[in-house]
Amino acid sequence: MTDHTHPSGAPWRNFYGRFKGKGLRKAQENALQKDLDALSPGAVSWEDNPDRVPLDLEQLCRGRALWLEVGFGGGEHLVHQAQANPDVHIIGCEPYINGVAMLLRKIQAADISNLSVYPGDARHLFDVLPDQSVDRAFLLYPDPWPKKRHHRRRFVTADHLRPLYKRMAPGSIFRVATDIPDYVRQTLIEASQAGFHWTATCPNDWRQPWDDWISTRYEQKALREDRVPHYLTFRRGE
Repeated sequence: MTDHTHPSGAPWRNFYGRFKGKGLRKAQENALQKDLDALSPGAVSWEDNPDRVPLDLEQLCRGRALWLEVGFGGGEHLVHQAQANPDVHIIGCEPYINGVAMLLRKIQAADISNLSVYPGDARHLFDVLPDQSVDRAFLLYPDPWPKKRHHRRRFVTADHLRPLYKRMAPGSIFRVATDIPDYVRQTLIEASQAGFHWTATCPNDWRQPWDDWISTRYEQKALREDRVPHYLTFRRGE
């Protein structure tokens, strides 16, 4: 992050990755047009909320705990958690519009209502989430940016983890899944520097998936290619 600003007033934040891939199917385009606005967590963009007024979580969550998944991919895990935890409201954040379209179709099929979607950079969402408001966060198979010169582009840097830490409630849980050993190394270092505590006490704590885990298509690809998943659990201090 730099001190430069966008003409809209937003901080000039470099974003590395794709916003859109191959062409969307007609049904996906229709879902984006008809359903996405209704699933918004509130005014997040700088154009809609230049004063960065915090989201109204009382209206959004209606007394339920708030969870957050950053980079939900095709949305399998997000929908699974929403179905399994009706007493929780979950915000899914994903800038890749093809993944958002895939999620919308899954939401239609699952008929769930305790989920919101923000199709953009998670840092803009962090701007408007109240401090200590998130009870659980997920970062599952994020873009590995394997080249060393690109490691600063990874999500697990201070630019993302420090604002995430501020938005996490005391004692809350942050889960990270990845099949890239060097991503594990960087996550452990950067998460600790941001204030998170790694909860593992034995190898199975990071070798075995969580009890409520559902394997995603990214994990299945990793397993087919003989890469080993790692499941890291962090806790925010009280």
